[in-house]
Amino acid sequence: MPSNLVVRVKAESAGSADLKEALAKVEQELELPTGFPADVTAAAERAAAGAVLPELDRTDIEFLTIDPEGSRDLDQALHIERDPDGGFVVHYAIADVAAFVRPGDPIDVEAHRRGETLYGADHRIPLHPPGLSEGAASLLPDQTCPALLWTMQVDATGEGTSVRVERALVRSRQQLSYVGAQAALDDGSAGEVLQLLREVGTLREAKEQERGGISLPLPEQEVHEEGGRLTLEFREQLPVELWNAQISLMTGMAAATLMLEGRIGVLRTLPPPDPRDVARLRRVAKGLRIDWPGDVDYPELIRSLDRTLPAHQAMAVAATRLLRGSGYAAFDGELPEQTLHSAIAAPYAHVTAPLRRLGDRYTGEVCVALCAGQPVPDWVRAALPDLPKTLQDSARRANAYERAILDVLEAGLLQGRVGEEFTGVVTSVDEKDERRGVVLVEAIGVEAPLVSASGPLPLGTEVAVRLTVADLSARKVEFTVG
Repeated sequence: MPSNLVVRVKAESAGSADLKEALAKVEQELELPTGFPADVTAAAERAAAGAVLPELDRTDIEFLTIDPEGSRDLDQALHIERDPDGGFVVHYAIADVAAFVRPGDPIDVEAHRRGETLYGADHRIPLHPPGLSEGAASLLPDQTCPALLWTMQVDATGEGTSVRVERALVRSRQQLSYVGAQAALDDGSAGEVLQLLREVGTLREAKEQERGGISLPLPEQEVHEEGGRLTLEFREQLPVELWNAQISLMTGMAAATLMLEGRIGVLRTLPPPDPRDVARLRRVAKGLRIDWPGDVDYPELIRSLDRTLPAHQAMAVAATRLLRGSGYAAFDGELPEQTLHSAIAAPYAHVTAPLRRLGDRYTGEVCVALCAGQPVPDWVRAALPDLPKTLQDSARRANAYERAILDVLEAGLLQGRVGEEFTGVVTSVDEKDERRGVVLVEAIGVEAPLVSASGPLPLGTEVAVRLTVADLSARKVEFTVG
């Protein structure tokens, strides 16, 4: 199963008994946790009742949250206002997990074992006990919570000019879904914060383009439940999701700058693409008859792609090869050799999802200390050397889980349809065997292996394919053409 798709899970049941058994088998094979030990749950209950609360009270700021429908683990709350100088003031509240979790306590030890929240077909395997991640520590509406409050000045062009992060009490006023927020923007009923999010988000997208940043136009794959059965669908991200993501990116870039100046922290890195891969991508573009002038770099070319065109879909998938090799770089004193995240075209750090990612608790603590002019806590410094491996291991486990879940769902949902014909787009071809590749079948929300019964597969071409394999036990789906 190709791994270039983001997965959002909308299902509330896992379908048939066979499908449930196959999904459970995936978790067993990957040795994923099935629940929290009693001592962790008990520690979470104590923590929820005994959080360390900051003195600064910013419950006057009318924050709102924007997340997928039904979310309870709310890491971020947003408020934007106009600055008298013509720019903007962005307030971004991030859940303060360290106000609840003590270094070395059972919650902390278990979080290090898990690394991040995992998303399955019908449930999540959370990083922290739900009493915290979906309760006391979550920025739920009308709940007063401790948070790391980022205040960022943004000028009229969208450029960030200053940043400050401090501990504060906050209270969100409104929980919005992406769909609801977009609908309000489209029909004109959106409040000032959403309208300013559109304005700032659009400016930040332009800044990303100026930097040479890149966002691949890949669809998200969603699991839905309809009439008691699961279906898969492809979905394009809504504009408000992209604008919201720009605020998170801006915060991560500001955090990276703080940590580099302070010479301590953890960066999320991605090396520049191998020139050989760029040259290969140019050959792919030529084969797909996509005009790529010599003076146009690959980020600009990718931004020009039209996802409604089959050849452009294939080009976007081919470009994912340039974005491999992401990692984490921890440092305390001497700066790492690689500090850039090449897709963002700037240094970057994960700081905005501490309820769901272990590393964000540490980077948040570093930034708070640096802004206050105080020493970074010893427990943070002690963890830095081993943290990148912990985070990388958890990321690999999450990717393996996601891929296996999709393999199960696709095989389970299609196992009764072997022999049927569909229309799809050949999005990649194996360099070693041009009769093998990948086909994207949007009608059923599936991207799966494709085999040609005759000659080489026609990359970027719409073809008629037949489903020949849908084996739930083997977690395998395969189509044939020709």
